Amino acid sequence: MYAIVEIAGQQFKVEQDRYIYTHRLPATEGDVLTFDKVLLTDNNGTISVGKPHVAGAAVTAKVLAHVKGDKVIVFKKKRRKGYAKKNGHRQQFTKVMIESIIG
Repeated sequence: MYAIVEIAGQQFKVEQDRYIYTHRLPATEGDVLTFDKVLLTDNNGTISVGKPHVAGAAVTAKVLAHVKGDKVIVFKKKRRKGYAKKNGHRQQFTKVMIESIIG
């Protein structure tokens, strides 16, 4: 069984007992979250599509950790002008374990 759920403005395909990385969520480690914006569910070939959400469907998940993503280097340069600017960024993520899919 899997579901497509909207979390923090993004859509994820989730399955039970798997983990995903979402944008940083305002929760502490160990919290159990419920996501009710389920767009599609598949239960062994029986597909339910929402308009826009599936009624009565929900996904429960547990927050495992808050982590940082890989570093992205931003480099700007203008040739023959002596201008070079280097900057880096690491995105904040939340590691979430999917516990159950209801619906």
